[in-house]
Amino acid sequence: MDLTDNEKRDAVKLIEAGKPLPDKYRFLLFGDDREVELVWNGKTAEVSNVVLPFQVIEQVDEPRSEETGGGHKQTTLFDLDDRGRQLAGWTNKLIWGDNKLILSSLKNGPLREEIEEQGGIKLIYIDPPFDVGADFSMDIEIGGDTFTKKPGILEELAYRDTWGKGADSFIAMIYERLVLMRDLLAEDGSIYVHCDWRLSGYMRVVLDEIFGKELILNEIIWCFSQGAKSKRMFGRKHNTIFSYSKSKDKQIFNADDVRVEMKSGKSSFGGRLETDENGRKYRLVYGTKNAQGETKYYKYYLDQGKIPEDYWTDINSLQSGVTERVNYPTQKPEALLERIIKASSNEGDLVADFFCGSGTTAAVAEKLGRKWIASDLGKFATHTTRKRMISVQRQLKQDKKDWRAFEILNLGKYERQHYIGVNPNLREEEKQKQLEVKEKHFIELILHAYRAQAVENFKTFHAKKAGRMVVVGPVNMPVTRLFVEEVILECREKRISRVDILGFEFEMGLFPNILDEAKTKGIDLAMKYIPSDVFDKRAVEKNQVVFHDVSYIEVKPHVKKNAIAVELTDFSVFYSQDTINHAAESLKNGKNKIVVEQGQIVKVSKDKNGIVTREVLTQHWTDWIDYWSVDFDFESKREIVRVPINPDEQATLPGMELPQKKLQMWEEHWTGDFIFENEWQSFRTKKDRELELKTPYHECKPGRYRVAVKVVDIFGNDTMKIIEVSV
Repeated sequence: MDLTDNEKRDAVKLIEAGKPLPDKYRFLLFGDDREVELVWNGKTAEVSNVVLPFQVIEQVDEPRSEETGGGHKQTTLFDLDDRGRQLAGWTNKLIWGDNKLILSSLKNGPLREEIEEQGGIKLIYIDPPFDVGADFSMDIEIGGDTFTKKPGILEELAYRDTWGKGADSFIAMIYERLVLMRDLLAEDGSIYVHCDWRLSGYMRVVLDEIFGKELILNEIIWCFSQGAKSKRMFGRKHNTIFSYSKSKDKQIFNADDVRVEMKSGKSSFGGRLETDENGRKYRLVYGTKNAQGETKYYKYYLDQGKIPEDYWTDINSLQSGVTERVNYPTQKPEALLERIIKASSNEGDLVADFFCGSGTTAAVAEKLGRKWIASDLGKFATHTTRKRMISVQRQLKQDKKDWRAFEILNLGKYERQHYIGVNPNLREEEKQKQLEVKEKHFIELILHAYRAQAVENFKTFHAKKAGRMVVVGPVNMPVTRLFVEEVILECREKRISRVDILGFEFEMGLFPNILDEAKTKGIDLAMKYIPSDVFDKRAVEKNQVVFHDVSYIEVKPHVKKNAIAVELTDFSVFYSQDTINHAAESLKNGKNKIVVEQGQIVKVSKDKNGIVTREVLTQHWTDWIDYWSVDFDFESKREIVRVPINPDEQATLPGMELPQKKLQMWEEHWTGDFIFENEWQSFRTKKDRELELKTPYHECKPGRYRVAVKVVDIFGNDTMKIIEVSV
């Protein structure tokens, strides 16, 4: 520290007065020798180390035929059961949730060991949300019309966390996640980060700071010409993909696997076109002269192709008529991911995408024989990826190639998180005080809209209404099984039998098991969605806020000899988004709007004379269904989670004076739930909008079975029903 007496005196005065020190003191006091540094409001070196258990809620594995299962080399990697389904070996993972918590749990939790057994993650590709105007809205096809579904509260919070303060909040979001991704990469791994003109400048500096500027491999310019062009400037027709290695000169790069055609006409190679004695064409390119005055020259054979440069003009963006398109707004072409995955991983390697969107990375990885991990915060994205991967399995089966099973996971026990609006720059004690104030206000807001009366002196209950206790779930995470189990526990302690649980979002696979469990204990649980209208003061005061029930399924089993079939007979939903009256009032003449009111999608139109008409688009209950699937023996596979064991004392070896560092140990626990094994499914695709409503007969041994039926609606929300069938 090299401070003059005057500088020391000035610094003390400023500190005593509670004023900030000028920037120059940062370098004088701490001797930071970085020439360039990225600074933003709220920057911190802290990185999440939370470990939450992953809960497997569904496993998907298209049964293999004997011919397919025996004729492909990949089957040697795992054993198959009598249904042709994978028994052992790596299972690919599709994870729904906040990728910061997912990355932290992968890095620090028991799955890290499983990842390392596969050689680590060799390649990460991410396409984070770089459009400040984008959100989690989705266009849903219904009949011949398109309905725009607004984002859920959790998705809105994620959007605010990402873009609430513009570039500052985006950089803060992506910085911590990139640090976690770097730590998860194998030593010979690499990362590709996709962005556009809005953030490419920031992203380059962020990646330089995290990985080191000496580890950049390429700044790839992906050029495309499709789409509208501005008349006020040059068309913005490229994206940037930055690639970095984990370690210097260790990264995988399969140059020969990604060669492209070398044109025989004029080329940037220069030189002239020649033919050798075997008739092979090559381009002769002259180099520089050496010290002896001899000119070097190079031969480039056209049939060998060339390694692509770092500007890619041969891969088009997806257009509306392309077969692979799944109508997901940020979907990228498979050809783009194929080049990246082939170049920077080998068959059998593990690749990952933590902003997976429509699932392009996972789909291409599966087709190329790679293992994969994919995650997304959006339920609709997770569901879109599930359908896409089932289609990939079916296609590989048809092509007599093999595939790996994949499982859909939730993050399990959530810790109490900060409520939206808590200042991250506060000290921990001040954060907790502000957290309590914010949570109290949030609960009061919900209870006022629900017309419930607040109660005190309970662990979980917040209010009562019409003889039922009321619990408000958390604002920035789903209502989880653990949350509901705590409610059930207090019900038994206080002898309470009727409870409403209000939540913005519910964990995948939560229903109906937890409701059945409560019923066996004499407790009637009603789960209700909190609508976004609770934040509309006018709607609350007019008592227009509707807390709708979760969806309801009706099925009919058919038994014939030693076989079961399941028929879907009814599906009820209770969603609302906007109202018919509000749409009619706000519409201009000649316009129309689609709204959802009390489980019906309605097109409200106003003609040129101001006459309003209404057309119900959901004519039949099946219009609400996008996907349904069946597990014919639901209780055949228990859900197991691994939890940490912390030894009470540090262990030492004889003759050693200092205690050794504790080794993290894990043990397996049964959650009391079961994994849904997806044995049959029917779903709508862009090309085929038809839905089968009855399964084929499924052979099974005589006995009593619990058959689980899962339905996913057109918004991506899932509901399950379990029936008992005797054969």
